[in-house]
Amino acid sequence: MDEKPNNVEMNGEENTMSDNSPVDACIDYGQDVLATQLGFVKDKNYDFAPQFRDLTTQLYLTGVMWKYAEGLEQVQDPRETAFEAMEAMLIRDGTKPKEAGKRIEFLKRMAQMDDGSNALAVAVGYESQPNDQSLVEVFEHYTDDIQVSGAFWRLYDRGKKTMLYGGLFVAFVVIWFVTLFMPGNSTIAILAAGLISAALFVIPVFLIGLLIYYLKIKKNKQST
Repeated sequence: MDEKPNNVEMNGEENTMSDNSPVDACIDYGQDVLATQLGFVKDKNYDFAPQFRDLTTQLYLTGVMWKYAEGLEQVQDPRETAFEAMEAMLIRDGTKPKEAGKRIEFLKRMAQMDDGSNALAVAVGYESQPNDQSLVEVFEHYTDDIQVSGAFWRLYDRGKKTMLYGGLFVAFVVIWFVTLFMPGNSTIAILAAGLISAALFVIPVFLIGLLIYYLKIKKNKQST
């Protein structure tokens, strides 16, 4: 009498597994792997630009799910299944379907090098083993690359805000000054004065930013 409930329970588990699509299976496996890998990455206290960190992690996870999909039944194109799983994960995390589709197209371009080989993060994810530190291995390749560093990204972000808000402030001041102290000018002339003054502020700031970028890249190359 005790064996019957056990059989029912086992059949229920089999039905659950059979009802689970390859995409869902990849997502479940990928999330488990990612949770472990992010724990290892967190211990390293890396300081990467958020865009680079997210891109690298997503490419790595695509490689992980690609390898896993090869062992699933009814999967004709494991690589494409991995990208479908990644798109579903993005949507589940709150990304709009249209934006998720664009992100996947971008990931597909970044996943392959010009010579047809897989990108580093994809290749390492594909060859990864359970509970290894393969995602850490990927990030270790970029620890000395200033172009993807968090500090450089913050400098870039501050530069954008300086140009935007500074340009708007200068344009507002000039428009206010011309309107108040130089009456008789047409609306187009006043707006043109504001735009020109904003450009005279933004262009030097932009050039200074490029100079800082060049000097940092040059210094980084000399140190390596």
